Amino acid sequence: MALTGLFLISFLVVHVGLNACIFYDLPYFDAHDNGEMFNKAAHFMGSAVVIRIMEIGLFLFLIIHTIQGWQLEVQNRRRRGHGYQKPLGERGSKWYSRSMAILGTLLFLFLVMHIAHFWVPSRITQDLSPVVYNNNGTEVHNLFLRMFDVFQNPLIVILYLLGCLSLAYHLMHGFSSAFRTMGVHNRKYISMLRGFGYFFSIAVSLLFALMPISMYLHWVSPN
Repeated sequence: MALTGLFLISFLVVHVGLNACIFYDLPYFDAHDNGEMFNKAAHFMGSAVVIRIMEIGLFLFLIIHTIQGWQLEVQNRRRRGHGYQKPLGERGSKWYSRSMAILGTLLFLFLVMHIAHFWVPSRITQDLSPVVYNNNGTEVHNLFLRMFDVFQNPLIVILYLLGCLSLAYHLMHGFSSAFRTMGVHNRKYISMLRGFGYFFSIAVSLLFALMPISMYLHWVSPN
């Protein structure tokens, strides 16, 4: 589970970096970008053979990670038999470390919605509006416009923000926990990993959350 978790963490770095290209449309960078940088980056990720192969591994690892998480939760509950006579609360462990199965399930449901909104229209049904850029004449899917349209629904924006919140808490425990499982037990390194894990969890989740917020508030929008 640690290995699949670390792979998924590496995917988050790539995914948040790609999606952050929408912010190039801000006036501070290029108010006339109109999603060009994001659409080109998304087209590369969808057309490169190596990336497509890795995509298969991503779905496989995601399924394995989810199943393993549920299995571990069931095993832990069976072995424990009954709760502690005197609950330790936050003194024993953080609430999110005791709720990884719930947070993981919420994330899984969020990913199903996310895939339905973007991956299926782009890769399966192919029903996204095309756009052609003059520099090379290549026709690409206008995922920027698709993202804007999806995030005009306030309910969807709220669901995405809840998904980002679940991701933050899931990573806060999962990041350092994965390295401990892989054999890192030195207190100094564990402390550093925990600190970096908190930073990573908040930074990545905040960037993801800013995307629907920016689209909904029209900070970033098609011209």
